[in-house]
Amino acid sequence: MDIISRAEWGARPPEHRDTVPWSKRTVFMGHYSAASATQTPREIQDYHMRVKGWSDIGYNFLINSITGDLFEGRGWTTLGAHCAGHNTEAIGVCVIGTDKAGRQDVSDAARRAFKWLYEEANDRKGRKLTLLGHRDRGATKCPGDEIYTWLKAGLPIVGGTPTPKPPAAGKPAPGTPIAFPLPSGWYFGPASGPDYSVSGRHERYFKGRTDRAWLREWATQLSRRGWSVGKGRTWLDQHGNDGVYGPEYRALAIAFQKDQDLRQDGLIGVNTWNAAFRNPVR
Repeated sequence: MDIISRAEWGARPPEHRDTVPWSKRTVFMGHYSAASATQTPREIQDYHMRVKGWSDIGYNFLINSITGDLFEGRGWTTLGAHCAGHNTEAIGVCVIGTDKAGRQDVSDAARRAFKWLYEEANDRKGRKLTLLGHRDRGATKCPGDEIYTWLKAGLPIVGGTPTPKPPAAGKPAPGTPIAFPLPSGWYFGPASGPDYSVSGRHERYFKGRTDRAWLREWATQLSRRGWSVGKGRTWLDQHGNDGVYGPEYRALAIAFQKDQDLRQDGLIGVNTWNAAFRNPVR
């Protein structure tokens, strides 16, 4: 599932940012905006920064209650401002909408997006996070009765959650598998992203090698799998496999993710990395 980035929804830069390690994340907390579902993340951010005086939008992620569009707020490992006294342990997710005559009217698309995000958080953490509503940790009606009841029921989805397709049979992946080199929850992505978006521009070291060397390793593995990668070839044709994330690496990542039935976000996280080194070649 795609997450609409801060750049895509026109976020203002944060005034400052404090990070939280995954080791301290233990809770996944549901909220609602208590306003119209037509609100945009930018409108919510403006209210939080200009009226409340916060450094950024308060939530880590937001979901439109009608369309199910999923927006990046502060992101996975940035300290939020959504539940006083509990922002370190809790990832705060706001469903954009409000109660109407006691009913939230949250669409199936929004429920699927929320559940997908929760499962993604569990994967990044490496274990199941405690699922709470805002009212569990504060004197508030948030996240509304419908959402809260659904949370407490364990996020049931009518018709079930689509099951990811297993890797298709084929030749074993070439070479020896290499473990994902970045910390949990990090990925290779644009320099404009948060600190855990590793672009290669600053040549940071991870497990004894630079980020550029690791990104080149991933693209080289795709070459071993039969992809035409490098300067003058089908992929990375302009700048080659230089290890600096940009539009060419993003396009290659999306194409590979599509080939492997992965979420097509253009970011090279643990799942996209492992698919290159472990999944059969089709």
